[in-house]
Amino acid sequence: MARELPELEIVEPVDGEKVTVIFHGTGKQVDLPVLSPTHGPKVIDVQRLYQDTGYFTFDPGYMSTASCDSTVTYIDGGRGVLLHRGYAIEELATNAGFIEVCYLLLYGDLPDAEQLREFEDVITHHTMVHDQLPQFFKGFRRDAHPMAVMVGTVGALSAFYHEDTDVTDPHGRMVATHRIIAKLPTIAAMAYKYSIGQPFIYPRNDLDYAANFLHMCFAVPCEPYVVSPVLARAMNRFLVLHADHEQNASTATVRIAGSSQANPYACMAAGIACLWGPAHGGANEAVLSMLMEIGSRDRIPEFIKRAKDKNDPFRLMGFGHRVYKNYDPRAAILRESCHEVLEELDKKGEPLFELALELERIAREDDYFIERKLFPNVDFYSGITLRAMGFPTAMFPALFALGRSVGWVAQWKEMIEAPGQRIGRPRQRYTGHPVRPYVPLDQR
Repeated sequence: MARELPELEIVEPVDGEKVTVIFHGTGKQVDLPVLSPTHGPKVIDVQRLYQDTGYFTFDPGYMSTASCDSTVTYIDGGRGVLLHRGYAIEELATNAGFIEVCYLLLYGDLPDAEQLREFEDVITHHTMVHDQLPQFFKGFRRDAHPMAVMVGTVGALSAFYHEDTDVTDPHGRMVATHRIIAKLPTIAAMAYKYSIGQPFIYPRNDLDYAANFLHMCFAVPCEPYVVSPVLARAMNRFLVLHADHEQNASTATVRIAGSSQANPYACMAAGIACLWGPAHGGANEAVLSMLMEIGSRDRIPEFIKRAKDKNDPFRLMGFGHRVYKNYDPRAAILRESCHEVLEELDKKGEPLFELALELERIAREDDYFIERKLFPNVDFYSGITLRAMGFPTAMFPALFALGRSVGWVAQWKEMIEAPGQRIGRPRQRYTGHPVRPYVPLDQR
């Protein structure tokens, strides 16, 4: 699983570097400062462009626009690099527990033994939810999607813990971040239990974060349930691999919601709502549906042919990524976890996993996929792993939200504490009607 990480260039700032924009129609010109990051492309600062020239920039999807400064996560999609606070995701997923990664994302450095013990203790003793919250679930239909339940209950935390919704209070912010990290697994497990008609299982302080979550999901009151260390390790890796991913759609949603000084629980609910979109958090479910549609190895050539046909709407799900133009560094780790889980559960011959392996082999050898850099991404193996562990597909985005919650909190915290923080206000290019007079109703 270990791989040699590529050398990353450290960009040295150049004093006075600038870009000059010349408007040939008027002869006017404006100098725009150039900002240097630690890694990655330099950034043209256009903050004064409208004020100085009357022009906006146009960038749908924000593919060429940096919306903020951040020290949390760095991605080099061309090289397949993902760093959290400078640490490679491969090393974190292999060696660190999820709580250790939470501390890293929140506070910028890996904790020492005493800091980790204290942080684990704080999170462990915040996992219980308010005793009225379980009653809240009864307002949902039993067949409600877990993400609908998550949006509602996480947003409702502000009604139960309103004492720490003042985002200008540093202590309140700290307590809120701890509560979000601690209570999300309890709420996600309750959403799962409610959907299958089983009683809620309360958290246990003697279990670590991942094992405690699995216990709350799969234990029942009538018999003891022992969490498999293999499954707990796989869940820990899943959470670490999904902890943060720079300025993706849900993180950007959390940041722009938070820029209005909305309370942190409302911001987390906004992130969950965005993640629920199938283009963001539903990809691993789409991978499973695709594998089920293919059905057997002998049908793979038929679907590969369809994937190459530009006139066929069929697409191979779980291949390629909006950011990564190389192998997703998280995919290889999940592939190994998938092997371990299937072996532990005596499902080594799982047909969908065998199909996934064969599809990956073809994609890594076929010129069509190589030229287009269509390699397996993190969603390719996560759905198979979660399904083997016993989770229904409707729970997949809720599990994604559980892992990503710490990234949302860390990014929200960074934004709120940034000097000169302002409310987000994207601009637009208006293409509607010009000014027109109002026509009285009897003349239309």
